[in-house]
Amino acid sequence: MAGLGAHVVLSGRDAGRGAEVVQTIRAAGGKADFVAAELTDAASARALADRAREVGGPIDVLVNNAGIFPTGPTADFPETDFDAVFATNVKVPFYLVAALAPEMAARGHGAIVNVSTMVALRGMAGMAVYGASKAAVELMTKAWAAEYGPSGVRVNAVSPGPTRTEGTAAFGDGLDELASAGPAGRVAAPEEIAAAITFLVTQGSSFVQGAILPVDGGRAAV
Repeated sequence: MAGLGAHVVLSGRDAGRGAEVVQTIRAAGGKADFVAAELTDAASARALADRAREVGGPIDVLVNNAGIFPTGPTADFPETDFDAVFATNVKVPFYLVAALAPEMAARGHGAIVNVSTMVALRGMAGMAVYGASKAAVELMTKAWAAEYGPSGVRVNAVSPGPTRTEGTAAFGDGLDELASAGPAGRVAAPEEIAAAITFLVTQGSSFVQGAILPVDGGRAAV
């Protein structure tokens, strides 16, 4: 997005990593800033929205990509993990949209992309809580498209399949095994998910609203 001229405001928990990404974008001629955020509740979502406005001005694009995904058997799943998943994966995007979408609507344009997962539609052992949280995100995507679409704000979601990131490294060979069942037969690179998100915020997708775009190597087809 920075390569297309956007002023990107990044958020995250690791200020060091954030600074590295900002430097990479600026070195390539783009505009970027980092805002540290521990996204766990409505207050932290509102604080991020406020800080993003301070450093970036009016917000035209929101990508809800913060998420956590502890897994485990239902009978042994800790309540603290359950609450944390729904706080970060559901409550935070809800209140970020609440903070930013009305302003987009008042200006008559904007784009929001929520990051879901193929697990939202595909039952997998040990992923009931994570899948349920992302199923909620997909429903909210459609509800927000109905709510804000008439005012010029497009709301969509991407639904990635197995993707090679630092966060999924803990799955080891299981990630490749999961990916092998799809037509693509391989794990995605993060850049492939980013390209789909970028498509959904640019004019090439101007007539796409309320969609859940599978970016899963064809797993939705089998």
